[in-house]
Amino acid sequence: MNEAYSNGGVILETEELTKYFGNLPAIKGVNLTINEKEVTSLIGPNGAGKTTFYNLITGRFPPSSGRILFKGKDITGFPPHKILKRGLARSFQITSIFNELTVLENVRSAVIAQSTARMNLFKHVNSFGSLYEKSMEYLKLIGLEDKINLLCSTLSHGDRRTVEIGITLASDPDLILLDEPTAGMTPEETKKMVNLIKDLSKQTKTTFFIIEHDMNVVFSISDRIIVLYYGEILADGAPDQIRVNQKVKEAYLGGLTDAAG
Repeated sequence: MNEAYSNGGVILETEELTKYFGNLPAIKGVNLTINEKEVTSLIGPNGAGKTTFYNLITGRFPPSSGRILFKGKDITGFPPHKILKRGLARSFQITSIFNELTVLENVRSAVIAQSTARMNLFKHVNSFGSLYEKSMEYLKLIGLEDKINLLCSTLSHGDRRTVEIGITLASDPDLILLDEPTAGMTPEETKKMVNLIKDLSKQTKTTFFIIEHDMNVVFSISDRIIVLYYGEILADGAPDQIRVNQKVKEAYLGGLTDAAG
């Protein structure tokens, strides 16, 4: 995607976004903007509504009311495949790759799906070389070019998550939503993932919007942190502002400040 657009640097916006499950309000009139090229983290205690909010943005749930604007255009109620086509991609908390395929085959499958080759394989048979080259570009970006022939089933958990990010990048998104990118990782894997996201934010045109429970990760990776609490925005600001916010401390019962040191 990465098409030109102008909306004052805002890539995603919600207006009074609300979601009810029966009589229970999970998201309560949320007004939020995500700025282009900022790494933004969405945090909150369990049950705060973070995953529901992601599901609304990506079209998995229809909102009860309110609007979602992506690159200045209304995408409220769009199905997930149309939202992906517009340049908004999501990487899930549970790794979703083909373990029986190699690293290269996983990423190349995503490149082929994004390319016009999927429309007419016979007409575009000569493009396979360029598809390989494009796949290698993504593999170099995520630092797995030396593991292209390994089956994904043989990779470490951290490398499998990295492959998933490569697959997500291959959809050529303007905005990626990452759901718990460091979940289940060792400290060393976590450090590598944090550095990868930082590097991708600098080296690509993609904006990253992250749900993450590890507060050390949140404070080290974020330009901006949004705190969701029982379906409402409790706080929104730079890491230093969130770190000293008394309402946030109370919501986490001291856990946030302890984790952040």
